[in-house]
Amino acid sequence: MKYAEHKEWDAEARERWGDTDAYKESARRTKKYTEEHWARIKAESEGIEAGFADAMASGDAPDGERARHLAEQARLHIDRWFYPCSHRMHAGLAEMYVADARFRAHYDDRAPGLAEYVAAAIHANAAAASG
Repeated sequence: MKYAEHKEWDAEARERWGDTDAYKESARRTKKYTEEHWARIKAESEGIEAGFADAMASGDAPDGERARHLAEQARLHIDRWFYPCSHRMHAGLAEMYVADARFRAHYDDRAPGLAEYVAAAIHANAAAASG
């Protein structure tokens, strides 16, 4: 992701979530990011998503240790770069990954069924975290 790519979806994000604390924190953080930051964010995200695709292709259960670990890495990625992301918030994002056609396509274009797999892994990670 480059800064220009970030700006492409910023207007929609502002419209949908602009009044939330998460959006405000993300805007505060990202306004300081350089192209190098965006390259690192994209590389980290790509690594996590490739890991999910590999886990799914290997037959690892979405509630298994590997998938839950990847889900936690995804949550921490959001938390580190954008806004505090609790397990509960991450589970809400998982719902959006399967309900919103663009998010679903983002994952399913990599591997059919990946959006559902990622969402299930996120829910399993959230459940494990809540004890």
